[in-house]
Amino acid sequence: MDFFLVLREVYPLLLRGMLITVETTILSLLIALFLGLITCLAGMSRFLALRIVAKVYIGIIRGTPLLVQTFFIYFGLPQLIQSLGLDFRLSPFAAGIITLSLNAGAYIAEIFRGGVLAIDSGQMEAARSLGLSRSRAMFLVVLPQALRVSIPSLVNQFIISLKDTSIISVISLADICYEAKIYIGRTMQSFATWTIVGLVYLVIILLLSQVSLYVEKTLSYGDKSPR
Repeated sequence: MDFFLVLREVYPLLLRGMLITVETTILSLLIALFLGLITCLAGMSRFLALRIVAKVYIGIIRGTPLLVQTFFIYFGLPQLIQSLGLDFRLSPFAAGIITLSLNAGAYIAEIFRGGVLAIDSGQMEAARSLGLSRSRAMFLVVLPQALRVSIPSLVNQFIISLKDTSIISVISLADICYEAKIYIGRTMQSFATWTIVGLVYLVIILLLSQVSLYVEKTLSYGDKSPR
């Protein structure tokens, strides 16, 4: 089959799948930003229990493949809850959001932690000397600067999460990869279809990479501190 004929036939399916891919990525990252911030603060807390919980969560996520996490959330977790006598099911979309949020949240927590550690400790001391509590100094002085430092890494995490949605398609999340597999199952046009999917991902990720570079250069330009 002609490549452009495949493109014309598969385009509506891939567009629909790409919308699901982007929606899943954005929603999961919004949740992951909040989860990552909470985990970062817990990991730097004075309370041992919070530090342990944050460390265990990050260790589990970073130590297990995303595919295993996906199967656990979609198949394992509902079975566990149903064994308690509760009727509980997750749609592929909900399971995908939960999995990507938990996965990205652990890495974002480390990004935020690195951003906080990059801020001169004198900033906290100066804020405390002005009468601010440790928590208020963290939220009003340290975290805004840490967020600024972390932005390029957060953009890179967005790119990673966007690519990770292709793994979530194994639970029938109707993203671009799932739609491509449906089309290939009907037409057997594997080469042309996966080439088109690869090009779509490539264009989007190249654009996001340029955004990351632009943001990084802008922030570096705005940093007037001596090197």
